[in-house]
Amino acid sequence: MASGGSPCQDYQKKKKKTSKKQNGDDLEERDVQADIEKLTASGHSALQLREHSEALNYFKKAYRAAVKISDTKVQRVCAFNLGAAYVEVGKPDKGLDFLSRAEPGERAERMADLQFNLAAAHEALGEHGQAARHYLQAAHLYRAQGEGSSEGDTCVRLAHCHLCKKELGKAVESFLRAAEGYNVAGKTASAAVALKAAGTYMLQCDGFTADDVVGVLTECLELSANITEPETLGKLYNAVGLSFSQLRLFAEAAECYELAVSLFQASPRRRAVVLQNLGAAHNALAHYQQALQYHREAAALHGSLGGRRAQGRCFCNLGYALSELGELEEAGESYLHAQQAFKDTGDSSGQWQACDSLGGVRMRMRDPERAALYYKQALALLSKCRDVSSCVQERLVNSLSEALELKLTLQQRAPFPRGPPPHRLLQERSVRRQQLQVTDTRNTEGTLDTQHRREPRKDQRTEDVSQVNYTKEWKSSEANAHRRAHADVTVSSKAPNTEPSNYPNTLPEANRNLNNTYEKTDVKYQNPDAHVQSQQDDHIGGRCKQRPVDVSSESPLVESTEISSPAQVSSEEATPLHRRPKSRFCTVM
Repeated sequence: MASGGSPCQDYQKKKKKTSKKQNGDDLEERDVQADIEKLTASGHSALQLREHSEALNYFKKAYRAAVKISDTKVQRVCAFNLGAAYVEVGKPDKGLDFLSRAEPGERAERMADLQFNLAAAHEALGEHGQAARHYLQAAHLYRAQGEGSSEGDTCVRLAHCHLCKKELGKAVESFLRAAEGYNVAGKTASAAVALKAAGTYMLQCDGFTADDVVGVLTECLELSANITEPETLGKLYNAVGLSFSQLRLFAEAAECYELAVSLFQASPRRRAVVLQNLGAAHNALAHYQQALQYHREAAALHGSLGGRRAQGRCFCNLGYALSELGELEEAGESYLHAQQAFKDTGDSSGQWQACDSLGGVRMRMRDPERAALYYKQALALLSKCRDVSSCVQERLVNSLSEALELKLTLQQRAPFPRGPPPHRLLQERSVRRQQLQVTDTRNTEGTLDTQHRREPRKDQRTEDVSQVNYTKEWKSSEANAHRRAHADVTVSSKAPNTEPSNYPNTLPEANRNLNNTYEKTDVKYQNPDAHVQSQQDDHIGGRCKQRPVDVSSESPLVESTEISSPAQVSSEEATPLHRRPKSRFCTVM
């Protein structure tokens, strides 16, 4: 029996069914892609609003939808976004898993954004070596694509990885390359911030001369004219001033601090820091009278903000300036305020340094007994401090010995310790002899003998001159001892001494007065009053014997509002250039 239809008709029917099925599948796939587009767009919108968890949920749904379709490109894009979102919410291990699915094979090495995200994930995991490798690859790809801004951002992140590995030289090179990328992209403000960071770290590593550092800092200041935000510009000037201070170019440093002060009118904490540094720079320039106002204002601001420890440093600065002006009583009071401030905050290092300064002041006031007590206190406090050079203890012991020797000398010269000073006894004795001679002469001759009248005055003048010479000699010796008391820490072993010869009074401790930390209120001491006590109003800025400026301590010097992760200028502390890993996202093609 013949078939009800021909083979040709059967084939055509099957073809129509297949075509309808394919059309239906294509329509369904297009619908899924449209949903993926919407979910991806919603995820990006959530990111703009900083709702990272919500963005992660959108990207999850997009990825689940993508695995149901046959378009592998869409799947890779969704895996890319999901991996980046996981890194963004602090789950870099999951992020690496999905990022590895984004572009398998050799082509992955040709995707700059993927390399950047892989680096961010490794960085978040603390794997800075692998992160640096991916950042470097991304930087090369961005440069090849002509994306200078992205290259700059990547190089800043690369520099951070090198800093974590203590590779300061490579970090400097990365900051310099970042500045080049920003300049190509026309982002001169970001370039200035990158140069500031480069100059800061150049001072801490070998391979760079003072001229190299000055060149970078000068270029940084030239580009800073393009920064419009006051606080960002103020931070840059302060950081550049610190770098000039480490080079002992205090005149240039003072100019930078003066520019920074005017930009921090609305930020008392930052203004206090810059005033502290400005006063310290004038101390180093021997402009002591001019420095007093800066010291006092900074101390008052630190005190009103509860920054007791920073206030103690300001008291030390003020005490040093006053001592150089010969106001020894006021200098001693300032050092006493500093000592109490450090005691309130449990700062043993600050306490022994304040005691050391008090000892120097008391020696200049010819009070060796109290000076010896302060030197003993300094030695006792020094034993509680770590990482203190042995030469510091040796110097304090020598100072104590000098105080005890002077005490013994004065006791030997004065047979009656509680009576008048020796030179007064000699004067009174000479006057009495003169009176007796005059009386005898008048009794015998009725007239005054000129020769007899002059001899006692000659003896008196001789005694007075010898005493004055002794005093001048001691003051000179004591002044040298006072300067040696501050010579225990040098400015920087890497930077050559470029200090002008016309600053004979510039001391190494001048740089130890500097501060780049916008400190929070001290926990152990808080001032509940809005105004500072009258005894605190007289003082200001950084510690006279503070350690050299150390960019790796407390808060990093590098700050920015334009490079990679924007710095939050409202932060109470100096904001690091690098805050936390940020990922890059892409849209579905």
